[in-house]
This record gives sequence, C-alpha cells and structure tokens, in this order.
Amino acid sequence: MKSYPAWVVLTSLAAAQFTVMLATSIVNVALPQVRAGVGLSDGGTTWVVNAYGLAFGALLLAGGRAADLLGGRRVLIAGLALFAAASLAAGLAVSPGALIAARAVQGLGAATIAPAALALAVGVYPSGPGRGRALAVWGAVSGAGGAGGVLLGGVLTQAFGWPWVFHSVALAAVLVLVAVAALVPSAAGRSAGGFDLVGTAAVTLALTCLVWGLTTARGAGWTDARVLGALIGAAALLAAFAVIERGRPDALIPPRLFATGRVAAANLLMALLGSVWIALFFFLPLYQQQVLGMTPLSTGTGQLPLAVAIMLGAAVAPGITRRIGGTATVTLALLTEAAGMVWLARISADGSYLADVLGPSILVGLGLSTAFVQLTGLAVDGVPPPDAGLADGLVNTTRQVGGAIGLAALATLAGSVTAHASGHQPPPEALTAGYRAAFAVSAAVLAATALLALPLTRTTPRLPDRTTDYAPVA
Repeated sequence: MKSYPAWVVLTSLAAAQFTVMLATSIVNVALPQVRAGVGLSDGGTTWVVNAYGLAFGALLLAGGRAADLLGGRRVLIAGLALFAAASLAAGLAVSPGALIAARAVQGLGAATIAPAALALAVGVYPSGPGRGRALAVWGAVSGAGGAGGVLLGGVLTQAFGWPWVFHSVALAAVLVLVAVAALVPSAAGRSAGGFDLVGTAAVTLALTCLVWGLTTARGAGWTDARVLGALIGAAALLAAFAVIERGRPDALIPPRLFATGRVAAANLLMALLGSVWIALFFFLPLYQQQVLGMTPLSTGTGQLPLAVAIMLGAAVAPGITRRIGGTATVTLALLTEAAGMVWLARISADGSYLADVLGPSILVGLGLSTAFVQLTGLAVDGVPPPDAGLADGLVNTTRQVGGAIGLAALATLAGSVTAHASGHQPPPEALTAGYRAAFAVSAAVLAATALLALPLTRTTPRLPDRTTDYAPVA
C-alpha cells in the first residue's frame, strides 16, 4: 500500500472521530421535531440521546480490544460501515422503537470507530511535540464535532426536516470510510490473547441497568421498584465484573493497564468531565428553542462561538502546558469551564442569546477542549503498543459512560425541578428553573474535578510531551 504523509493519515482518522462526535450532538436541536415526527414521550426523547451514548460507552472497551486483536484499520472500516447503515436506518424510522434501536446500533458502530481511530492516530507520530500536536488536533475535532453537530442539526432540520440529521451522518461515514481505506496503513503490533466475552456482557448489562434506572427515576420516582431493582442490579453486575476480571489472562481491563498510575487518574477525571459534556449539548439547545423561542437554524448558528472556542482551546493547549505545566493547565481549564457553567446557571426566562448564552459558551468551550486534550494525553501515557486500542477505548468509555450517566441524572434533576415549579410558575419559567439546576450542578461537578486534578495529575507535569512510545506506522 502506498505510504502517505503523516498529516494526511491523521486528517482521515480525525475525520472519523469528528463524524462520531457529530452524531452525538446533531440530533439535539432536532429533538422537538423528532419527538413530534415519531411520537416520542419525554422519557423516549432522552433515550434518543442516551441509546447512542450508552451503547457507545458500554462497548468501547470491547471495540478497543477488538482493534488490538484484529487490527485497527480493519476494525475501523467495519465500524464505519455499520455506523453508516445504522444512521440511514435512524433517518428512515417511523416509530420510537425503531429510532431508538437504530441509535443503539449507531452507538455500537461508534464504539468500534473511536478507539481504533485514536490508536492508529497516536501511532502515526513518535512521542514528543508531534504527539502533542496530534492530540491537540484530536481534541479540536472532538469538541468541534459536538458543537458543529448542533449547528448542522439546526440547518438541516429547518431546511430539509429531522431525518436529514441522520442521513447526513450516514453520508459522512461513507466518505470517511473511503478515505480510510485509501489512505490509512495497517498498524503493527497486534495484541495476543482472546476476547473477554463474559466480562464484556457483565459490564455492558451493568451500565445499561444503571442508566435505565437513572432515566426511569425521572418519571417513576426514586422509590419505584423498577428503579431500585435496576440500580441494585447494576451494582451487583459491576461487582460480578470485578470478580470475573480478576486473574483472567484475557481480561477486558487488565491490571497492567494501570501500571503507570496515570491511566486510572485520567479516566476518573475524564468520567467527571464527560458527565457534564453531553448534558451541555442537550440542555443548551432546548433552552434556546423552548424558552428563548429561537428557530432550529438560529439555535445551530448560535453554537458557532462555542465551536470556535473549542478549536481555539485545543490549539493553544500544548503551548499553555509547556509554560505552566500539565497540572496547572488541567486545573485552570476545568475552573474556566466551571465559571461558564455558573454563568449559565443564571439564565432567565426573559433572557436573550447575547446576555445569557454567548459569553458562557466561550468560557465553556475554551475550558472543555483544553481539559480534553490534557486528559487524553494522560490516559495513553506509558501504555505499550499492544494495549493501545484498549487504553484509547477505556478513556473514550469513561467519557461516554460518564456522559450517559450524567445526562440521565441531570435530566432527572431538571425534570423534577421543572415539575415542582410548574405548580406556581408559567411553563417558560418552570423549564428555565430546571435548566438552571442542571447547569449549577454541572458547575459544582467541574469545580470538584479541578480539585481532584491537583493531586492526581502531578505525576505528569507535561502531558502532551510525555505520551506513549508507540512506533510510527506511517
């Protein structure tokens, strides 16, 4: 196969990551139209987002392991094909069940794309500044995919209708598949061993029970037998997963992955960051449309400053780290995002985009992308090449699972606050009260994460420049 420059290979792999993140948020602006189009309930509307995020997060470890065993390029191409087919099916869905099922399969495809693409991407560059720049690109396209999805979703929904938010993702996946097949070489250093099917089933069922319980609590209440049963089942399955993994030669999460001490720290922090990441792209467009009365197009356009801030933060992250160190950079980034969330927690029903959304969006975007770049670099620091896909899958898992759990919990909180306020406030004020509560809790989570980052990241003072020693593949 012809060898292409490293930046060409990285571009095609980054496009795969962008497409995955695009699918995470492109549906958010279209949710009111999707709900009317297929007859979704309040809980069903949340599951349009969570079915994708849950399948994505719960199966990322399996996707990373598959990439290590079978080869990243092969798994990436297969994942893109499945992702494109599921996206097309989602756009053609005419019932809630069909749409939610298609979104779950779409998440399965994403779970194979993300770890394979990142493992191949970090293999393109040797350790050092080049690796740092590659991770900065990864952070930029990941964050921009989330914000760009809101923009594109608004444009497509208003111009062509909600099915095109899914059809456009299908088209993008096909184009990326062609580029990957033509430009990306196969990586060397496949892992030995087998696939941990039992462990995969246990952790997937555990996460499903957990998110289902949190989501159902919104309507049924925390004392409902189904909710309690789901949460107890999740705890039991997670305990069983820990027992299953102990001593297995082909464990889904082998202990050697945490040998450096940095992987565990990065994944804990990434899970907390992810718990407010996806929720932001869920609640902010709803506030713009349902309270401020903005159209899907104007809502999407209003996300442009957020997208620009995300790309700017990712671009300057390596330079900031070289000047003040990794720990200070992560902490400052998380506090900057927390400040933006505090600002959003002051939104009002009679507010405006310029006064209530623009400023905090910029702060959140700068902090979000900078923290993402640093924590991604920390999560792959010191991991040997045969476990690259697994480490990449793990950090993506913690972000996505954290996002699914965070969205379920914050949606339950916002719904409860809105329901309580509806008894004595008009609908716009009641909705705004729920959104304010979600943003306030998000700010508190980010502030706590910043405090945790101080002791947990001190072992790696220059994160982008001290990444793993993968051999280049191109």
